[in-house]
Amino acid sequence: MGEARRRASQGLPPRQNKTDPKDSERFLAWLPLTRSQASQFVSITTRGAWVGIGALVVFWVVVRFVGPAAGWWTLADTP
Repeated sequence: MGEARRRASQGLPPRQNKTDPKDSERFLAWLPLTRSQASQFVSITTRGAWVGIGALVVFWVVVRFVGPAAGWWTLADTP
């Protein structure tokens, strides 16, 4: 007989799912961060870094090409 049928026949409630101990255990004993929070922090900061790289590329294109083409300024390295 399966566990669920045995519990139902005895009038017991269904067994509760255990939480993953990796998600609830702390990253470092003295730091109040869990492993799931640490991985979320890494993913957010990685996404932020890529956004920053993209913004830097857009800024460089504007300074190097768009500004001089529009006559807003001249570059110092052009004769």
